[in-house]
Formats: sequence, structure tokens, C-alpha cells
Amino acid sequence: MSDLNLIKELREKTGAGFVDCKNVLKENNNDIQLSIDSLRKKGLAKASKKSSREANEGAVGFYSNDKISVLLKINSETDFSAKSDTFLDFLDAIGNLALKQNDSNLKLKDFLNVKDNDKSISDLLTEMIAKIGENLIINELKIIENSETNVSFYVHNPYRKNIGKIVSGIVFSSDLNNENVKVFSKNLCMHIAASKPEAMDVDQLSQEAIDNEKKIQEEMIKDSGKPSNVIDRILEGKMKKFYSETTLLNQSFVIDPDKTVKEAIKDFNSSSNFDLKTYFLVSL
Repeated sequence: MSDLNLIKELREKTGAGFVDCKNVLKENNNDIQLSIDSLRKKGLAKASKKSSREANEGAVGFYSNDKISVLLKINSETDFSAKSDTFLDFLDAIGNLALKQNDSNLKLKDFLNVKDNDKSISDLLTEMIAKIGENLIINELKIIENSETNVSFYVHNPYRKNIGKIVSGIVFSSDLNNENVKVFSKNLCMHIAASKPEAMDVDQLSQEAIDNEKKIQEEMIKDSGKPSNVIDRILEGKMKKFYSETTLLNQSFVIDPDKTVKEAIKDFNSSSNFDLKTYFLVSL
């Protein structure tokens, strides 16, 4: 094989530059595998220098099978890189590896140690950092169990049909699987992307969040000079507004603001027995 063909093969396998491939082949007597290992080591050194740089861009990918759905967020330094095929192919590859585990209890720290062809996810990330030339962070892995139910999802600002800046969705059951159900479930997903609820209902909000909001509202009411005999009533109204903004079922439905999401589901249920099990949302 000619030197040029060796350089081409090494570039395709590593993504390294022409000069780097030429030099490392010379250093390793044209041994491809030794050259790959050498470039990986150099890539590791390059990647470590980039690991302290901020990565506030990126994308979220969605992957699903009959058992689980996976949401994976990988951050990059620039929006330009996040839109590149190199980055998006990498996100797809890692997302599908997470899906392949078929583990509804999989945590990000454990997933980073999962191996594919003798390379861990962390190793693959480091190689991609060297290839792209930016700091990349696998920032969030969310696993949704969806056995024996339906899943609908929505991608906001899509780069691909399953990748974008925001991915939202729902897990639900329904007696029907017609176009009306598909449209309604998609509208709920769009609502979630737009309204970003913190919990499904009031009883699923953290007590810390409730207590913190009550404390803030009490101080604001007292500072306004309201008499003590009306503070409790005003506080009740403020908390009701807080719940209507932060919990999915109590939010005004973006498609029909005169109804809450709970009311919209109840109305739709007259024909479909639609049951919302859970929702998911991952965004940059």
C-alpha cells in the first residue's frame, strides 16, 4: 500500500489531519494500529487541555425501543460544531449505545464506563474531543420506561428528526391509536417544550421548592404593607399561581389557554380513555 493510501486510511479511522497522520506513520514504520494508538495518546493530551473550556452549546437526542426511551444531551463549545454531521453522528452513536443497554435504571456515571469494541464511552468521547477540537461533555442521560405504553415526542429547533435543542415527550395509554390521538399527544409534547413544567402535579413538586416559594411570597407580601389578617389569603392565591405555572396538569394548555392541561385531557378522554403516565423534557 502506498504512503498516500496509508495516510488516507489513518485519516478515515482517526479523523486526524494529513500532516499528523504522515508523521505518526513515519514514527511507527507505517504500522496502522500503532499509529492509531499513538494518535489516541496525542488526542488524549489535546483533549485534556480542552476539558476546562466552557461547553454551553450542543444538542439533545431521542432514542426509543419497545422497552425504554433514551434522552441524551451532549454539550459542545459552539453551535457550529453542534450542527455538524460529525457531532450529530457521534450523538446518534452514543444514544443508540445507551438504548442498546435496555436498562431502565442506567445512570450516566455507569454508562460512561460501558464499553463498545473495547473502548469505553469516556474513551470515545475523548477521541471525539480531539477530532472536533472542542470540549464536549455528555451532560445528561435520562431513561424513560415505556413498556406496554405509547410514546410521543417533539423536537424543537431540530437538527435531525430525533435531535434538537429541546426534546420533550409523554408516555401514555389510550384505547385508540388514530390520528386524533397522535395529534393530541403531539400537542401535549409541544406544550411541555414551551411551558417547561417542573413536575406532573402539585404532589410531585419537591417540598423544598414549595417551602422556598412560600418563604419568598410571605416576605414580599409583608414588605408590601398588607395587613396581617389578609396575608394568609393572599399567600394562598400566590401559591395557587405558582402551582399553575410549574406543574404540567395545572398549566394553561398552550393550544387552548382557557383550559388547564388536566381539563384538556379530561375533555379528550370522552372518546379515547387517554391516560397520561409521565412526561419528559431535556433542553440546553
